[in-house]
Amino acid sequence: MQHRGCQLPSNPNEEEKQIGTTGKKHACFMDFMKYRSPLVSRYASKEMAYNFSDRKKFTTWRKLWICLAKAEKALGLPITDAQIQEMESHAEDIDFVMAAEEERKLRHDVMAHVHTFAHCCPTAAPIIHLGATSCYVGDNTDLIMLRDGFDILLPKLARVIDRLANFAEKYADLPTLGFTHYQPAQLTTVGKRACLWLQDFIMDMRNLQRARDDLRFRGVKGTTGTQASFLQLFQGDHDKVEELDRMVTEMAGFKKAYLVTGQTYSRKVDIDCLSSLASLGATVHKICTDIRLLANLKEIEEPFEKEQIGSSAMPYKRNPMRAERCCSLARHLVALMADPLQTASVQWLERTLDDSANRRISLPESFLTADIILSTLQNITEGLVVYPKVIERHIRHELPFMATENIIMAMVKAGGNRQDCHEKIRVLSQEAAAVVKQEGGDNDLLARVQRDPYFAPILGQLDALLDPKTFIGRAPQQVARFLSEEVRPVLEPYKAKMDVKIELEL
Repeated sequence: MQHRGCQLPSNPNEEEKQIGTTGKKHACFMDFMKYRSPLVSRYASKEMAYNFSDRKKFTTWRKLWICLAKAEKALGLPITDAQIQEMESHAEDIDFVMAAEEERKLRHDVMAHVHTFAHCCPTAAPIIHLGATSCYVGDNTDLIMLRDGFDILLPKLARVIDRLANFAEKYADLPTLGFTHYQPAQLTTVGKRACLWLQDFIMDMRNLQRARDDLRFRGVKGTTGTQASFLQLFQGDHDKVEELDRMVTEMAGFKKAYLVTGQTYSRKVDIDCLSSLASLGATVHKICTDIRLLANLKEIEEPFEKEQIGSSAMPYKRNPMRAERCCSLARHLVALMADPLQTASVQWLERTLDDSANRRISLPESFLTADIILSTLQNITEGLVVYPKVIERHIRHELPFMATENIIMAMVKAGGNRQDCHEKIRVLSQEAAAVVKQEGGDNDLLARVQRDPYFAPILGQLDALLDPKTFIGRAPQQVARFLSEEVRPVLEPYKAKMDVKIELEL
């Protein structure tokens, strides 16, 4: 017998009629009838989602056409104030339905928007896009979005660094078990471990800032980058063509334009931008994996809300779902790096169009992914919980083994023979290890040392020899100097944006 309860509609249009939704309900229903990228529908911030939206893209196209017309008029082309005013008055009111219809007919997105803009600007229609190629609006808008994307990410990264720096300062001298190969090693401190995370983030901040600052405008270069169409418009006046390029570049908010381009700006620029984001993804994956490992040890936990459910089957669980989300998205961010590498490598001569569809996905998704990772990580770093008693217990289990060298040195100072002492400690250590590994008991090496008459000369020193703070070296001093010299100065330009709180929403 067929079970109807979970049957999907075979005809979405028919299902829509049956439900009879209208207005907002209709729009909401239709949203759930097609794939939506979770990067936008589930995760990304409003500002980053808008940065790569159609609205921003196409209003930027119109603003670039206005910049071009203004510069061409200033340099003597027959363009009127009325034409420019008409374009400016319609810069924001895009008829997206008309643009979609035009694109269906023309199979060309830029020309579809030229026609749509011209429709509401009949006086300016003859001079819209004058002398330009599609990449004048396409590539220059991409560069604006990349620049603005970095401007959204950099303060978010600064806030993560700030929260983590506060955490490192607070726990600068709290001893904790260090791990190499995920095996117990010498002690470090909770704050010093956080500084290892911070050091990678400082490198990411430098990489993102450099990639942002290195961006230039494609400018006004024409079909194959030779500026031939503009040279013709200005009747062979090279100075005016160069001035046109400079003026439009400045109007768009860039200090420099690329001096040479093909039809597009070099796709190595995309490699440069996305590699900095992929490197950030690697950093985040490493840090959040560390947090997940420490959560398993119950030493550190990410924030866990009062009504949050860790598992549908196991009510006691407190899964590190934020750190897991960061790792999951970080893998996607790292994987996206392959796209610009391959795209740049197969650009034929002055340009081939097989970059277009790929870049529509890889550029926005890289920034959207980095955006939600940083928002989530800010939430994590603002609420990290440390359990000192658990950390102390783990140290207690391992420290006696680590303290054996200190015990030997103390015995030698008390007049003992190093080799004899080493053999005594070796035998007692093996016996204690057998209790831990074979019987599941606690590490009783210290009790064995205390019971052995051989160690009577140093029994009064044992507490001092086993003080965890004597095993952390210069970790607290390293934390203080690192935060002072390398972390706080990096945050100085972002002071005004430091107090923004993150509310994680689905």
